[in-house]
Amino acid sequence: MGGILFLAHRVPYPPDRGDKIRGFNILKFLSARQRVHLIAFADDERDMEDKSGLAEYAGSRSIFWRSKSQVVAAVQALLRRRPVSLTAFENRPLQEAVDALLAEHAIDTIYVFSSQMAQYLPANTKARVIMDFVDMDSAKFAAYGKAQRGPMGWMMRREGRLLAAYERGVARQAAASLFVSEAEADLFQDQTGADRVFAVENGIDTEFFDPAATFERRQADVQLLVFTGQMDYRPNIEAVTWFVEAILPHVLIEFPRARFAIVGRAPTDAVKALAQRPGVIVTGEVADVRGWLAAASVVVAPLKLARGVQNKVLEAMAMARPVVASAPAAEGIDHGDTIRVGETAGEIARQIGMLLASPEIGEMLGGKARAQVRKRYSWDARLAPLDAIIGTHVEDWPRAGASA
Repeated sequence: MGGILFLAHRVPYPPDRGDKIRGFNILKFLSARQRVHLIAFADDERDMEDKSGLAEYAGSRSIFWRSKSQVVAAVQALLRRRPVSLTAFENRPLQEAVDALLAEHAIDTIYVFSSQMAQYLPANTKARVIMDFVDMDSAKFAAYGKAQRGPMGWMMRREGRLLAAYERGVARQAAASLFVSEAEADLFQDQTGADRVFAVENGIDTEFFDPAATFERRQADVQLLVFTGQMDYRPNIEAVTWFVEAILPHVLIEFPRARFAIVGRAPTDAVKALAQRPGVIVTGEVADVRGWLAAASVVVAPLKLARGVQNKVLEAMAMARPVVASAPAAEGIDHGDTIRVGETAGEIARQIGMLLASPEIGEMLGGKARAQVRKRYSWDARLAPLDAIIGTHVEDWPRAGASA
């Protein structure tokens, strides 16, 4: 039996953001079964410095710095009629590393994590290709394009069209195309007509995200509303901006002591500016998000655009906190009616108000949410279907949620 080549658009260590958490746990799962060779990009200098955590899971590790600017990638994409998402990740040394590894090692499976990395696949490989799209990126850009006008809207619509064609071609080459939720898998299948499309959902480490675990506790003398996430990521920026402008003012009328904490690394200038608004805290990067989650009266996830399973929601549920989410943020999660969902700013504000007025209800919902996550979202359970890729035919592989 040969090994596995794991291609990742972002080095999956440390597992400290959504895509890296999924990538790390899949890498860990695969490495327990076959020898894995990792080739990945890094876009954070700290990820280039500390690679020791990968040694246990990858027999060889080749990490390449991704420094191409979005402006350069956009110009190249326009000149060559390609998606910006692909030109942004073009890198000759990485391609050479892939070619050399395939020439030197017996590889029977290539696991491609994120569609940007599929451009490194050999044209006529005999290896089984597993394409983990995670989300349907073309649909995301199409949605952005509908919401924007002018040159940026045109670029987003262009990106959506070109990526959709590219995704269809990649799916034809793959033995299996994976998505993070059944809804996302169904959307891809409906829009592309592809077969061999499956859902492999995200999990959560319920021993780490445990309100009884050891971590630095925060003393909250206010009613704290918490949002967590990477704060240079567009959907997160839009979410907190909408919350501050349209939702928080309603909450503050009834609960003037409430405070909204935006917790996450790399806040943009626009996010930092929100700290000037009444009741808003912007923390920037924190060493351990659990302290903020544990102190929260309510964890909020007011995303207008959300694809797949939101790790921020699973983490809050695992920490036994009451959650109020927008409909898109809740869509991919089997939460068992343990979180509160709102369609509009008014509905979200009302749900938050009810929980702040009745904290005992929030504690009850939080306890049920943790029980639901422990039952439904352990990483072992969510990744169990991957065994069929390694040991049997893909046709035998059950969809997520089916008995394995």
